[in-house]
Amino acid sequence: QVQLVESGGGLVQAGGSLRLSCTASGSIFSIHAMGWYRQPPGKQRELVAAFTSGGSTNYADSVKGRFTISRDNAKNMMYLQMNSLKPEDTAVYYCNATIQYFSGSSLRISNSWGRGTQVTVSS
Repeated sequence: QVQLVESGGGLVQAGGSLRLSCTASGSIFSIHAMGWYRQPPGKQRELVAAFTSGGSTNYADSVKGRFTISRDNAKNMMYLQMNSLKPEDTAVYYCNATIQYFSGSSLRISNSWGRGTQVTVSS
């Protein structure tokens, strides 16, 4: 089993900044397809930013130029720096990763989600 835990959410005024963190734990062998998603109230979950298999980044058009995704492979952590926040950024933000992990003497792969962290941007 592996776990993802987000932190850093909160209430911020429009134009402000927040930095979200995601920590992966467990018997991890490797981490793949790591990214951030969000679900605004009353809407479907959507991709915010992610790393490609080649190490490049992919951003939703709505956050380009404002959000920056980064990671620390040695610490099994991922971050989302959010600047110039807008009320429409209000959502529950989720960390997602496809993780290969040890299970007994075998390696297994699982797509995991954190429990989410609330980001609220006031106008």
